[in-house]
Amino acid sequence: MTHPVSLEDIREAAPALHGIVNRTPLLENADVNAMLGGRLLLKAENLQRTGAFKIRGAYWRILHMSAEERATGVVTYSSGNHALGVARAAQLLGSSAVIVMPSDAPAAKMAAVQALGAEIVTYDRDSENSADVVRRIEEESGRIEVPPSAHPLVLAGAGTAALELFEQAGELEARLDAVLVPCGGGGLTASTAIVMAEASPGTKVYGVEPVLFDDTRRSLAARERVGNPKGQRTICDAIMTPIPNDVTFPINLDLLAGGLVASDAEVREAMRFAFEHFRIVVEPGAAVGLAAILSGHFDISGRTVATVITGGNIDAHRFHTLLETE
Repeated sequence: MTHPVSLEDIREAAPALHGIVNRTPLLENADVNAMLGGRLLLKAENLQRTGAFKIRGAYWRILHMSAEERATGVVTYSSGNHALGVARAAQLLGSSAVIVMPSDAPAAKMAAVQALGAEIVTYDRDSENSADVVRRIEEESGRIEVPPSAHPLVLAGAGTAALELFEQAGELEARLDAVLVPCGGGGLTASTAIVMAEASPGTKVYGVEPVLFDDTRRSLAARERVGNPKGQRTICDAIMTPIPNDVTFPINLDLLAGGLVASDAEVREAMRFAFEHFRIVVEPGAAVGLAAILSGHFDISGRTVATVITGGNIDAHRFHTLLETE
């Protein structure tokens, strides 16, 4: 199957992002490895500029716009992390951004987006479709959409995180048996699968989702896109997507080894574990891969497994509240 993005495309994006994004560390703890009976590596994109990997794809996409297009500005939809990435990328490249956000998005993320100069338009995720709101803004303003994942340039930019992970694992002399990726729209999952399929064919890639928002896992099983029922909620706000999109899903269907889930309780425990053993702050949606490992849904004994900590955008009060919740 031919995919809309290749390892070559991702390698092309990497030098252009040098100095714009951080080469985030790949963390390892010998005591944790002894505890789990395997080798666990965490790609700490929570330490990325804007607190998540999303700036990688946003910047690479906007960089490819003409001066006239940048002057008109961009629009996107996001519950937070992609919004922050687009807002910062637009700011860096002399453009402007309108962000369509669900009305129940964390207030701290909304405030951070506005602090970067972006305009926010809210919608109700149960009764409205974010794509319809974006389309209306496009038609009225001429702004160009920078989607969270459904664009080849966004996928290529996001894939630089997976490329770094692969390179850093090599530096640690770690041969990756598997990589677990938190999965919302499936963009980073797809990009990671492309990197590993071409650079490390023996490495299996899994998408990991909240238990109530496992649209990708169920779609993989059905071999067609299946949506989530409306009205459900999870603490993993960053990956509460309604249905896999038609750009990333064919890639994931072709390349993923499977899909995994983690409950909110397991995610809270993973957040606590990451703080206690790696001294990092992880937002809920970014912890699902680690949660799948710690809960035993994915056994790493005798294996080398990496998971991407996709973001750390959570305010101190909510972080404390979630860790205190039993």
